[in-house]
Amino acid sequence: MTSATMVPTDPRDRLAGAIPKLRAFAISLARDVSRADDLVQETILKAWSNMDKFDPGTNLDAWLFTILRNTFYSSLRKTRREVQDSDGAHAATLSIKPAHDGRLAMREFQQAFDQLSPEHREVLILVGASGFSCEEAAGMMGVAVGTVKSRTSRARRRLAELLHLEEGEDMFSGTDGATQAVVLRTAAGRC
Repeated sequence: MTSATMVPTDPRDRLAGAIPKLRAFAISLARDVSRADDLVQETILKAWSNMDKFDPGTNLDAWLFTILRNTFYSSLRKTRREVQDSDGAHAATLSIKPAHDGRLAMREFQQAFDQLSPEHREVLILVGASGFSCEEAAGMMGVAVGTVKSRTSRARRRLAELLHLEEGEDMFSGTDGATQAVVLRTAAGRC
């Protein structure tokens, strides 16, 4: 086996490779890029300092996603009294004006996705966009597999309602697979 094909034995060596997926998950939860970056940084620091608690025979990404998720919800509980961006004024400053139909559809999707509860956004990102199985997502979320399946179904149904989609209608034919997986059961194929 050459050194180019060897898998790093120390999980710390694999942390940097997980940052893009962690960042995407953090953005979906926090809905704020700078807060998401803080969450990722805090997750990496916690993982680094608690690496002795990681079982190398398990999924490192799932462990990191769990740390990030728990960090997010802990901070959410601490900041319940803060003013939320319920009217979307701040979120509107983070987007750009659409240049064509695909961007219009994506903007509509983002607005609808933002209206979902954090639990529903979380399960759609884990099961749909990130490709985790219901069992893996249940482990990360600390809930039963049936709860994940139920939340996934309800989240997809709610998202379809917000997007005014009829059953079987596909408004995302020009979008990437991850977006389709979030909305469409057949694209995800996992729950």
